[in-house]
Amino acid sequence: MTDPAPLTGTPTDPRRLRLRRMKLGAFGLLLLMLAGFALSHAMGLRGGWAWLAAFCEAAAVGAMADWFAVVALFRRPLGLPIPHTAIVPRSKDRLADSLAVFVRDHFLAPASLLEKLRVFDPATRLGQWLSEPSQSKMLAGMARGWALQALDLLDEAAVRVAIQKFVVGRLRSWNAAGTAGEVLGILTADGRHQELLDEALKRIGRWLDDPALKARASALIVRYARREWPKLMGTVDLIKPVEEIGDSLAQRMAAAALEELQMVLSTPGHPLRQDYESWLSGYVVRLRSDPELARRVEEIKQNLIDHPAVQDYVRGLWDQVHAALRADLEKADSTLGQHLERSLQALGESLVRDQALRDALNTHLTSAAESLTTRLRNGVTDHIAQTMKSWDERQLVDVLELAVGRDLQYIRYNGTLVGGLIGLVLHAIVVFSGF
Repeated sequence: MTDPAPLTGTPTDPRRLRLRRMKLGAFGLLLLMLAGFALSHAMGLRGGWAWLAAFCEAAAVGAMADWFAVVALFRRPLGLPIPHTAIVPRSKDRLADSLAVFVRDHFLAPASLLEKLRVFDPATRLGQWLSEPSQSKMLAGMARGWALQALDLLDEAAVRVAIQKFVVGRLRSWNAAGTAGEVLGILTADGRHQELLDEALKRIGRWLDDPALKARASALIVRYARREWPKLMGTVDLIKPVEEIGDSLAQRMAAAALEELQMVLSTPGHPLRQDYESWLSGYVVRLRSDPELARRVEEIKQNLIDHPAVQDYVRGLWDQVHAALRADLEKADSTLGQHLERSLQALGESLVRDQALRDALNTHLTSAAESLTTRLRNGVTDHIAQTMKSWDERQLVDVLELAVGRDLQYIRYNGTLVGGLIGLVLHAIVVFSGF
């Protein structure tokens, strides 16, 4: 059973204190009328006492009748099993169903809600609100706060495992040979591979023309010659230093290589270019169609994936992403926050300018609202009815009496006064008509 205790007033609830005072006042007024009635009879009902008796008698009857009516709404008067009393607790289920239907038909009627939504024009209001820099900045700041909270709530160990499974799974299912064939096929289109070869040859040429490289090549030649032919090199040294010969040989080798590179660069049909073209074209075909080559590429890929360094890198991806996101979101001038702020403001300005965009958004909102209202109507109706039916009867009576009981006590005051006045009118009719 749903606990409605939060709906009931506490003993110190000011409404309860005011209700108690109203009840005591109405009861005191009834006692006063009874006392006046008794006093007027004790005085023999002569002169003005007869008028007082008529007023007090009718007022007491009116007070007791209204007391009965008010009490009968919530409980049985004096605990007696009088029919048609304790109306609220006896009719709790019927009241719950009636209230639920009333809310459904008057507050959740799709036509009424949609008409109010159309008049409200949410797209225009949203655009005006978002186009204000202060509003878009506030909303972006709230989004940053939510994002930071979301980062804190995430189970980082689970996220790491999920990312590792996803990345490794995607890599394992990746057709590396086919992709390599496609990439190389793109590179060979329109002679791009020849441009790539030209760039590589130019870099090699700059490398060969580097004095430091020539010096290292000369030293290598001298060291090798002295190790392999020590006596001959000793004899040569008498004629000319071996180091000079090494420098000269290194210079000549570099010049020969540069000359050959220049020849390749300036000759479109050079044999080296043709060999390169033939090899690359054949390799692309093999990557696409040779099962053995595809198997070897796949084996290399799997070995790379299984390498501990690669696995550690994949596991550490979330730490890097998490740290980067947090570092950015915590800054007052967050890049993500500023981008979101600009995007929200741009959306607002677009909504203000573009009638077609506003109409489209309003149409989507209206359609979504209609669908949501239709789905929720019966659910909300059942929820209201079942919630009220699950309340304890005494607590329901307490809730309603605290809400309207003080106003109902005025009925007792009014009944006392109106009853007394009617008593005076009836007494006057009797006196002046001679009955």
